[in-house]
Amino acid sequence: MSKKSNTTEGRGEAGAASQSSAHWADEAAAKILREKGEKEQYTCASGITPSGTVHIGNFREIISVDLVARALRDLGKKVRFIYSWDDYDVFRKIPGNMPKQDELKSCLRFPITMVPDPWERDESYARHHEVDVETILPEVGIHPEYLYQAERYRASRYAGGIRKALEHRDALKSILDKFRDEDHKIQGEWWPLSVFCDKCNKDTTEPDSWDGEWALSYHCESCGHSETVDLRTAKGVKLGWRIDWPMRWEHEQVDFEPAGKDHHSQGGSFDTARHVSKDVYAWDAPVTFRYDFIGTKGVPGKMSSSSGNVIDLRDVLRVYTPELTRYLFAGTRPNTEFTISFDLDVIKIYEDYDRLERIAWKAEEAKDEAAYRKARRIYELSQVASVPPVMPWQIPFRHLCNLIQIADGDIDRALESLANSPGGPKPEQLPGLKERAKRAKYWAENCAPEEFRFRLRTPGDTAGSSALRDTEAAAIRDLRDQVIAVIDQFGDDKSCAEAIYKVAENHQMDGKALFRAAYQALIGKDQGPRLANFLRSIDRSQLLEILQGY
Repeated sequence: MSKKSNTTEGRGEAGAASQSSAHWADEAAAKILREKGEKEQYTCASGITPSGTVHIGNFREIISVDLVARALRDLGKKVRFIYSWDDYDVFRKIPGNMPKQDELKSCLRFPITMVPDPWERDESYARHHEVDVETILPEVGIHPEYLYQAERYRASRYAGGIRKALEHRDALKSILDKFRDEDHKIQGEWWPLSVFCDKCNKDTTEPDSWDGEWALSYHCESCGHSETVDLRTAKGVKLGWRIDWPMRWEHEQVDFEPAGKDHHSQGGSFDTARHVSKDVYAWDAPVTFRYDFIGTKGVPGKMSSSSGNVIDLRDVLRVYTPELTRYLFAGTRPNTEFTISFDLDVIKIYEDYDRLERIAWKAEEAKDEAAYRKARRIYELSQVASVPPVMPWQIPFRHLCNLIQIADGDIDRALESLANSPGGPKPEQLPGLKERAKRAKYWAENCAPEEFRFRLRTPGDTAGSSALRDTEAAAIRDLRDQVIAVIDQFGDDKSCAEAIYKVAENHQMDGKALFRAAYQALIGKDQGPRLANFLRSIDRSQLLEILQGY
């Protein structure tokens, strides 16, 4: 089955504020309690077929379930969060980003769990993609219980559910046809299952007969093999996913599971599964909601594992911290389509999160109590574990990128200057700051537009002076001697900027012309970061050495 611009936490005062907020995860949790009643344990489910890279659109379902599970736990409820790997699905198509295409082609129609790993890292193609997800999810605080459907089917754990589907074959056919037009209704003999051939591993088989109890006969149209199997011990029999999905709802006693908007369309697969669950398996369908698609800047079209056109969670975490990544989802209703940016919008997203954090910590006043509660709840759900004991030390993402580039990419050197400055981060705030700095370095080097990137000239580099006219070089000398030499005396960027404009005025230059000359002298470009802040961010002696030759 493939479904496709935020642990229990927030106890005490924060928890009280949380429960009075109207966050969508809290709304979903309240609906689960209302519809499912009081239970010893609530089961929340998610799952996907590991047919290719599990992209960030798939991740939306995973984190949506995690957020609802957290909301239930915040209400004191015991929650089981299961994540099903549908690795007994058929390998139908080879994604374009997979290596060894010819080797994979020979495995088409196999169960995915029996396709070899083309990277030769794990025991199967399916397991490779499972491991990629299972190793990254803890970084964003998600720890589900994994269910491997190949293992469960091959152990005949669903034998009873398969037999029940066979017993209700006519009813199932009627349910499926109810949501189909005349041209697509089931024709001829129909079986609610398929069989992987025991000889060639393909699903190119046709059931022949069922004895009304446990014996099922089939033949393979690819290799000619035929046999009769006992459903209680057979390894290759599998329900069609529109029956498999609701069968497992009953088997796992699922109370909540969302699905993509394609599955939630009127008469779509969720409607079908709801009827199958109730009429055949005597289980009320789980509480659900629809989640929308996610776009990414620079990646055209809808993400698709089968095409290989994907951005995955690991890609996102290279640019956004785990908290920022959770915030993107916790701060957006699931049924709202949004775009994850890797361009200059990254700076704005960090600014938005920092403002939310200040409001949540009451370091910035919210417009009213409701706005505070909303911000606090989104902030709580954005944390990997619990809310930290002290508010993280904030630095604008743009400024952090500049500091790292000034330090020639050396994060430790960039952060050392901050730690030694008045009002700098406390030791307990440094780990979080370093994580942000890693993202700033990656973004500046790999995602930022060319005009955002720079590198300071080295002392003795004469290219800067040769690029300037005599009048510009004279202005740069005065900038060096009258502003940079005494830059420690300026208490803020405004006073420093006034001194820079005074130099331009003395040389009868337009301010922009002086800025261009300064950028050429320092970084070999016509534009750069805001000059006053830029100069105040660089070690004074380093600046003087760079401009010494003027």
